[in-house]
Amino acid sequence: MGGQDKTMTGDVILRVEHLTMRFGGLLAINDLSFDVRRGEITALIGPNGAGKTTVFNCVTGFYRPTMGMQTLIQRDGTQFHLERLNDFRINHHAKVARTFQNIRLFTGLTVLENLLVAQHNMLMRASGYTVLGLLGFPAYRQASAEATRKAKHWLEKAGLVERADDPAGDLPYGAQRRLEIARAMCTDPELLCLDEPAAGLTPRESTELNALLRAIRDETGTSLLLIEHDMSVVMEISDHIVVLEYGIKISDGTPEEVKNDPKGIAAYLGVEDDEVEEVLEEITHTTEGAGA
Repeated sequence: MGGQDKTMTGDVILRVEHLTMRFGGLLAINDLSFDVRRGEITALIGPNGAGKTTVFNCVTGFYRPTMGMQTLIQRDGTQFHLERLNDFRINHHAKVARTFQNIRLFTGLTVLENLLVAQHNMLMRASGYTVLGLLGFPAYRQASAEATRKAKHWLEKAGLVERADDPAGDLPYGAQRRLEIARAMCTDPELLCLDEPAAGLTPRESTELNALLRAIRDETGTSLLLIEHDMSVVMEISDHIVVLEYGIKISDGTPEEVKNDPKGIAAYLGVEDDEVEEVLEEITHTTEGAGA
């Protein structure tokens, strides 16, 4: 398969090297390199226009980068060069799943049906892509039972069991966010990319989201890469933070390291260097209050 080989690269799941993206005369991403480590939550932060969504679109195959390499290393050592693959192959072969800023659920289907539809490709493979599946082919019956089991598991993890038979469009906004993440997890991704998952959430919904993301990291082995503007969420759940400004990486490290890097925080918050300490105290206080 194009874009695939089989060697190991430590415990890195995604290695981005010298990524560059031009749109005509606009340089959106400029020679960006960073690693996403297996089993960690990595946050990509920066002010509006920093290039975060462009990076996501390159990683998930919506854009073909102008230059650079993006190597996805699966648990068994199989490597995929994402810059050579389209979005379908990145999702179905490299096992990279994604959510969007604008929630994309099937609002007319029930919550449970949304999770079953996510597994459509697996069920089609089990049916042999023929009518045999509909006639009770044993492999299809087994796959169908497994799909239902997996859907119920993620309903439980997302705290949505009691809403299983409700139309997805009737859920509160925060519950729709969790459903979208649960739906992505039904595809068994190795890397889950989340585009501003906490945007528009109430404090309680943010707490529920944080618990779900931690459970994904700790219990499934799926690695997470997220874009997020809510600094209290970023500092609370991230293992690793990459800060962008105008398409250039200006800080890269643990939350503690980034928090102590005035240049990175000043760029992210759009404040002067001498204002950083005051803003950070406020963020730390908010995070400690949420954890109390």
